[in-house]
Amino acid sequence: MAISLHIFRIIDVNFNRAKEGLRVIEDIFRFILRDNHLRKWARKVRHSLDKIVKEASFKNKLIKARSTEEDLGKDYDFLEKRRKSMEEVLYINLQRVKESLRVLEEFLKLIDEKKAGIIKKTRFKVYELEKYTFSKWPSLRNTG
Repeated sequence: MAISLHIFRIIDVNFNRAKEGLRVIEDIFRFILRDNHLRKWARKVRHSLDKIVKEASFKNKLIKARSTEEDLGKDYDFLEKRRKSMEEVLYINLQRVKESLRVLEEFLKLIDEKKAGIIKKTRFKVYELEKYTFSKWPSLRNTG
């Protein structure tokens, strides 16, 4: 069975979404909370995703599948609302990362079980990062 270009597009979108969300989280830890331990943890998780696309052939398939002009969801700005607080930004981005990782895990199972396994481990690292963050910084639980 040939792997559809659509599958690579789903993987590309969710890979980018997860990396972007982790960068937002990392910057909150770095510039707002000034917590170097959490910053390094988020950075390590973000960099672990690079293992998935490190081989040029796979990266090229993702880029080839990218089609932002045809993305049906790109024009739904009304879904993106103003954030009420930094806590809400952190919470929303943690959820975004977890959801993206789950999608990656499922679709990578169609292509490469090893890559899917790396994503599964990464997803559980994000669960632990979230738990540790909210236990260390209880005030962050206030998401508005």
